[in-house]
Amino acid sequence: MFIAPDPGLARLRTASRAVLGITLAVGSALLAGLPMPAVAGGGLAALLALFVVGDARVGQQAVTTALMPVVGLPVLAVAACLHTVPYARDAVFLAVVFAGVYARRWGPRGHALGVFAFMMFFISQFLHAVPSALPELCGAVGLGLGSAALVRFGLWCYERRAAPPAVVALPQARGLRRITTRQAFQAAAASGCALALGQALSEDRWYWAVGTAWWIFVNTAHRGETLVRGFRRVLGTVTGIAAGLALALPLHGAGAPTALLVGICVFGIFYTAPVSYSWMMFFVTVMAGSLYGLLGILHPGLLWLRLEETAVGALGAALAVVVVLPISTHSATDAWIQRALHGVRDFTTQAAHHLAGGPGEDLAQRAKELDLVLGRVRTTVAPLVHPFSPLRARRARARQVLALLDECADRVHGLAAVVADPDAGHDERLLAACRRVEEAVHRLVAPGAPHVPAELTVVAEAAEHPHAEHALAHLHALEGALTELVAPLRATPRALLAA
Repeated sequence: MFIAPDPGLARLRTASRAVLGITLAVGSALLAGLPMPAVAGGGLAALLALFVVGDARVGQQAVTTALMPVVGLPVLAVAACLHTVPYARDAVFLAVVFAGVYARRWGPRGHALGVFAFMMFFISQFLHAVPSALPELCGAVGLGLGSAALVRFGLWCYERRAAPPAVVALPQARGLRRITTRQAFQAAAASGCALALGQALSEDRWYWAVGTAWWIFVNTAHRGETLVRGFRRVLGTVTGIAAGLALALPLHGAGAPTALLVGICVFGIFYTAPVSYSWMMFFVTVMAGSLYGLLGILHPGLLWLRLEETAVGALGAALAVVVVLPISTHSATDAWIQRALHGVRDFTTQAAHHLAGGPGEDLAQRAKELDLVLGRVRTTVAPLVHPFSPLRARRARARQVLALLDECADRVHGLAAVVADPDAGHDERLLAACRRVEEAVHRLVAPGAPHVPAELTVVAEAAEHPHAEHALAHLHALEGALTELVAPLRATPRALLAA
């Protein structure tokens, strides 16, 4: 985890900025004379604002951050007012879960606001907020969001110097075929199951089970991803509880050392989140134990209860993704592989236009977009190649597909560097090789259908490509990788195992 690549030190900067923003939020709340529960709420609000806002542009991020109190404070108020009305509280909580997941259809902003609304309800339960505490808690949340905004958009706005990342997504279906709609029902069912089992374990800390079920669904797209994430969450919680017993418990809530430990955990959460969900959950669990220490209620039994609630929350999520409108790993994986193959075909078509003398588009940018799609393929296929996966044939097939797609990406990058030469001219051999690559992709995405290549207008005076042999080598290797993909993409697991 600590040796994972960090291009441009992006993770280091994000984690450092989070520590600064949350420290400012907590310090502001303390200077305002707010009680410790409100201070904790303000710090968590700042953490959320820095963690979940993921819009591509800085202006969009600012709008999303400004909308957070509009969405979150009413939820916080309702949760506090229903604190003594269990049945109504539970019903509203499940409605917030459903709405929060359903909002993901509106992209990063919907996702961020949905998470924030859910967490405002969760924080109300975590702090046992009552109506009389609302003014202080709302004030702390406002200070937390303001501090996060000040750091993110003023003191440390490194996104202004970076181009917005390209966004890749699959076409969305309608009704119950839409992934976000199905996940909204799944999350509500999982949270309902977790709520019932969690309350059977504890009338006071049941919300940990609901929180587990909720977060397992974040950034997952199908059954396999959700099940693997549930396993990783339990693993991170177990190790975090062990660390909590060794670190947080002996501190007995002492202010300065506990604050230092919380700061280390915040850094760890942001630094490890992009590369390891288990490590992130380790730091979340240690931080939660530290906060309970600050509130004066930490003891070994509470940490054990935390583990039990996590287990029943993961169980609820597992049951929901298997029983309620399941989204199969195969269908999601196949959709992203098809998207990657279309990306290879689009790149090759554009390269052929460029070789024919046309101006073309930015081939390097198309290669980067293909990398983003392949990243989604790897994420989606991860459950199939997990060491604990019992499906050996599918695991072998998935690894073969990933290796061949990586070969395609390498060849695309190499070809982009050669073909994008502005002085490159027409070469019949390169055009023919591009056509063969397009036909190879067509056999994969539309087997049996006739392939009609686009017409090219060749510039008569164009010269031979100065690096023709190098480009031909990339195109031949790309065609070979695509041809090899036919077998694993069309073979059944049983046939692959027999081979």
